[in-house]
Amino acid sequence: MTFRTELAEASEHDFARTSWTLPGRPGLLGEPAVPCVPVAPSVDPDEVQPTTSRAIAMSRAGTRAVTGARISRVSFRSGFVSFVGRPNAGKSTLTNALVGSKIVITSDKPQTTRHAVRGVLTRDDAQLVLVDTPGLHRPRTLLGERLNDVVRATLADVDVIGFCVPADQKIGPGDRFIAAELAEVRAPVVAIVTKTDAASKPRVAEQLIAVSKLGEFADIVPVSAVSGEQVDVLAGVLVGHLPEGPQLYPDDVLTDNDVETRIAELVREAALADVRDELPHSIAVTIDEVTRRESGLREVFATIHLERDSQKGIIIGPGGARLKKIGTTARPAIEALLGEKVHLALHVAVERDWQRDPKKLDRLGF
Repeated sequence: MTFRTELAEASEHDFARTSWTLPGRPGLLGEPAVPCVPVAPSVDPDEVQPTTSRAIAMSRAGTRAVTGARISRVSFRSGFVSFVGRPNAGKSTLTNALVGSKIVITSDKPQTTRHAVRGVLTRDDAQLVLVDTPGLHRPRTLLGERLNDVVRATLADVDVIGFCVPADQKIGPGDRFIAAELAEVRAPVVAIVTKTDAASKPRVAEQLIAVSKLGEFADIVPVSAVSGEQVDVLAGVLVGHLPEGPQLYPDDVLTDNDVETRIAELVREAALADVRDELPHSIAVTIDEVTRRESGLREVFATIHLERDSQKGIIIGPGGARLKKIGTTARPAIEALLGEKVHLALHVAVERDWQRDPKKLDRLGF
């Protein structure tokens, strides 16, 4: 099992660019489970497995890099990559880091992502269509069931799957549940240890070993979307598993999500800030209208939907202060998206128990 990494420090050794390999036979999990040690750059990569630097350099040159396989020349690769993991595993932040632009909202609240959001990374040698999905979990509501359906439908149609596990949290039942689901899929699975900036290097090494025991993975890559460490390495590894194919989107396209959906998500992101308990799950946002005044100013009318009357007071706040804060937080992001000044008008409505009502879920776009 090879861990694709460019970490500068491991154990007592210090190599600028290495592939971390578990003790034991090349490419196999060894026992006992102890922190990884790096393969020195002087070792013949063909005798063990391609080092990260060599593999990624080959990938950038238009060749395929696959762990444990000979490298063959190709022209252009394209395909779909889906990130899956339990809620709050860093999937959305990682999607934004790979694309190089914020196309998915982020929050420390679980289940922030509710739709399959596509981001596009275009390189000279390949085009990755990244599909960020809701966190796979054991559902407690009809909404949760539908979100899981979105994940499973996505996994059935993609070329590569990225299984995200945070470095700063121990492996839990949710991770094992997802690993068991992934054992049944046809696409290669790349395990991604996320949030390495939030953990020490020894802790990252321990997590790499723990993740390797969850299943058979094509590669295991530690990455920090926040610091950018290993993001390019991960992109190269994912590209190495894509099939040959044509470019699917123009060079300047970063996402295929429509503008109104992105505006609604930016409002919801602002509304999620500083709320707790069950309220984050009860918030949905729809765009009622996008118009333009005679003066030329763009107007956006949006509704924040809640499940109970008691939640309105929390979202509106004393004298409307919290609702105003939501607007002032969301507006700059919407203006950046549209490229012009915007007047944002927010309305709050109650859709009682909408997470459990099929008709209301349909109406809200789920």
